[in-house]
Amino acid sequence: MDKLIIRGGNRLAGTIPISGAKNSALTLLPCALLTDEPVTLRNLPRLADIDGFQHLMGQFGVAHTIQGSRPEDFGRVVTLEATRLTSSVAPYELVRKMRASILVLGPMLARSGDATVSLPGGCAIGDRPIDLHLQALEALGARIELTQGYVRAIAPDKGLPGGSFAFPVVSVGATENAVMAAALARGSSRLTNAAREPEIVDLCRLLIAMGAEIEGVGTSEITVHGQPRLHGATYRVMPDRIEAGSYACAAAITGGTVRLEGARADEMGATLDALRAIGVEVTSDAKSVTVSPNGPLRPVELTTDPYPGLATDMQAQLMSLLTQANGDSVLHETIFENRYMHVPELRRMGARIETSGRTATVHGPAPLVGAEVMATDLRASMSLIIAGLAARGETQVRRIYHLDRGYERLEEKLALVGADIQRVGDD
Repeated sequence: MDKLIIRGGNRLAGTIPISGAKNSALTLLPCALLTDEPVTLRNLPRLADIDGFQHLMGQFGVAHTIQGSRPEDFGRVVTLEATRLTSSVAPYELVRKMRASILVLGPMLARSGDATVSLPGGCAIGDRPIDLHLQALEALGARIELTQGYVRAIAPDKGLPGGSFAFPVVSVGATENAVMAAALARGSSRLTNAAREPEIVDLCRLLIAMGAEIEGVGTSEITVHGQPRLHGATYRVMPDRIEAGSYACAAAITGGTVRLEGARADEMGATLDALRAIGVEVTSDAKSVTVSPNGPLRPVELTTDPYPGLATDMQAQLMSLLTQANGDSVLHETIFENRYMHVPELRRMGARIETSGRTATVHGPAPLVGAEVMATDLRASMSLIIAGLAARGETQVRRIYHLDRGYERLEEKLALVGADIQRVGDD
């Protein structure tokens, strides 16, 4: 098992290339299950979760080929071919480490009429039941059975008829599963109070490129007119707005100027608004976002919300940045009830943070000092990296397999802009 060693104090400067979005890629990959023709994804990030998902797809008989990929490149081009599905079961040993595995349920059900998926795992950041996934699929005509830790979804003999479902609360994953399942339904399906994240827009765009008919893309009311079949397509994965926001926080905490190549400002509105409120200068063009210092950092009050609100996946990184603001900041976490597990580790580095339920108060500025810390989940891991970049002395971040799930070659990208960071074996 590896760890990262960071010697803080360097001001970051330069350009960081932003990889394809992990959260989008994990939704685009199962689209290959909806057709017997090849689906090619460009800009697919090299991540543990992506490799795990491709392995899961192989369980169903999906072949994949990597085209012209060099070890030094960021991202790669992968073609998936589900010519003939050989299984409809996603077993526990493949699903247990990755919550996104539940996203094979909808497309497998739509394509084969029968899908069995183990209840998923993933980061332990709170209770994330799959009830809405199952309710949405039932509304489209599926019969759901739960037994011995597995979910089985069964369609009528002629496939899903389609239907209407109003999400009682916004759910990104359930919206994605429902849209994919509806793409091959016999009739039309209407989803209201649907999630509007850019990753869902990316999913809809790929499905449309494959021949799906979808109305309301990017809105909370999506109508999918089911098609008898979909065809193959070639599609480029959107840039990772969470990765870009994370590196923006890293630059800001060091007082540096960093250009985030490939980042799209229009998909990062709430994050960029938060950075500006904190006192970071943000500029953008069609191909990048640049962050630079703009005086002392200011305290703010932030609340996570479904898109277009502030992403919960940015809360931990912004918390690290706010340890250096001149005053008290307040963060309200409305999405997950257990997403402050990074707080004790930040305290080990000198951060002054209090939590009460879903609210955290950050007292700044706090002089950070390097320490041995342990990552607890993907975004918490990044918060410790950000804090380590500003800390005096050496920080050792253990259990970085969390980082490898969501940040492509993080230490290489940070080294590009002057960070003193290295990966070593953790004995």
